[in-house]
Amino acid sequence: MENTSVQNKETVRNCPFDYAHELEFDPQLRQLLTEEPVSRIRMAYGEGEAWLVTRYEDVRTVTTDRRFSRSAVLGRDFPRMTPEPIVQAESINLMDPPASSRLRGLVAKSFTPRRVEQMRGGTQRVVDRLLDEMEEEGSPGDFVARVSAPLPLITICEALDIPEADRPWLRAHAMTMMNVGAAGKQDAVRAKAELRGYFQELTADRRRSPGEDLISTLATARDGDELLDDDELAVMAMVLLITGQDTTTYQLGNIAYTLLTRPDLLRSLRAEPQRLPRTLEELLRHIPFRKGVGIPRIALEDVELSGVLIKAGDVVHVSYLTANRDSAKFDRPDELDPDRPTIPHMTFGWGAHHCLGAPLATMELEVAFSTLLTRFPALRLDVPPEDVSWNTTSIWRYPLALPVTW
Repeated sequence: MENTSVQNKETVRNCPFDYAHELEFDPQLRQLLTEEPVSRIRMAYGEGEAWLVTRYEDVRTVTTDRRFSRSAVLGRDFPRMTPEPIVQAESINLMDPPASSRLRGLVAKSFTPRRVEQMRGGTQRVVDRLLDEMEEEGSPGDFVARVSAPLPLITICEALDIPEADRPWLRAHAMTMMNVGAAGKQDAVRAKAELRGYFQELTADRRRSPGEDLISTLATARDGDELLDDDELAVMAMVLLITGQDTTTYQLGNIAYTLLTRPDLLRSLRAEPQRLPRTLEELLRHIPFRKGVGIPRIALEDVELSGVLIKAGDVVHVSYLTANRDSAKFDRPDELDPDRPTIPHMTFGWGAHHCLGAPLATMELEVAFSTLLTRFPALRLDVPPEDVSWNTTSIWRYPLALPVTW
């Protein structure tokens, strides 16, 4: 491919990233991956254009190479999917190493394998209670309302020790920030400010009188002499709440739908429950659980990727979705194959911004589905798959309801 300069406007594509048909892969993303893996795009919000990088190895380069900076997007009206940027200035998501390394080191103390394992018992109790309630209500039940919506919210709120009365308000605000409609900009701005205010008060209180919760751990965690400052602590707690319940909620619904519409896969899991962890990893790779892209980076100098020249100062988006479907990395990438060779997927991101809460999310999925398959051996959808209704208004893809019977 010839080097393409920033000035070449002929190949700029409009990318609304609004495809939301069940869990089918976005045909525009597939086309870009196969035909123009480093392409120029224009998005629904933000100034100017951006590069979109879709191949696994190129995504790995952009997410690990110091020539691409997250912090350089600060103050820029960068191309994006939502009317108001979801991310905040003090967030770890907008930091580059070594600044992000310090913060990640402090936060990682809260998500060690030992700490997550200690949380397993509590998660198991929540799952058991939710499934008890679903069974008591009787068949059919809505898996989304009964399990996938409440489980991650309860788990992260208990880990953060957030009062039960505050939780619906917090979830509603988090969802407002994720909507893609232009009409929701003022609501999103207000929701972000109110959430921030809430966590500033909560974190100040935990700093004064720490307990056993994650926020207290973060408030008192030291890396040498380093502590999180007040703004970093408030924003980190807010990020943990949003990322700790949002994505796991949607993946619980998506994975349940996928298993219930693939009887062979479900049968094999029931026959060999030990296959669940590998199957979940493959489901995480395969399911396009969001639309489009997230937070971009800025090229700090000219960089060539796959024969295309990206100029210093250009905005660069990566697609983890397409990286997970790259045939150069995954054999038969569009097939769901739990027995494929283990190659790390990018569903939790990559590099300095790989999701710190991934071990917690994975543990929740394992507990939820191992318990579900044991408790309800005859679980099945109560409606035809085509009658399941899907979210279309936010950056996430997931079933709004999932009627099941047993």
